[in-house]
Amino acid sequence: MKSSILLQQLDARLEQLAHSVAPLAERRTRRARFDQQLFHCQGQRLGDYLQEIRDTLAQLKQCVAAQHAEQLAWLAERVVLQMGALQREVANQPVSRATANSPQQKLAQHREFERRLLAMIAEREQQLGQQETLLQQQAIQREIVALEGRLQRCRAALKLIEMACLS
Repeated sequence: MKSSILLQQLDARLEQLAHSVAPLAERRTRRARFDQQLFHCQGQRLGDYLQEIRDTLAQLKQCVAAQHAEQLAWLAERVVLQMGALQREVANQPVSRATANSPQQKLAQHREFERRLLAMIAEREQQLGQQETLLQQQAIQREIVALEGRLQRCRAALKLIEMACLS
């Protein structure tokens, strides 16, 4: 029962990630994006990595169904790490030059940055409650502080852009 709920949550998170990756899925890069220990594929498109996450999640579901406990924890951790890595990569993709022309476009872009930062903070706060050791908690707290700093700078930029739009 508990594992089925967790699988549903992973499915939902994967769908959110797929939605974020969709506009960038076919964009080619010059080199592979991730460590070979995290992703086996060394593709040049984010869509390739999204597909590997789907494959890993399918393997995880098979392990749950077959009750292979020894692989279950490893695959679950791998799926979560892969999703996190791809999510960070999407958040760090350079913004198209065509979208940064007008103040209104910059405003929309920064609002999207703000939304993503808020989502990342919420995710880290959720992870904070799940950590067992003080060192793990402190590491997550440092990440939250750094994200809150980025959010503060983003909001300051938003105010400047809003003022530029009004003038």
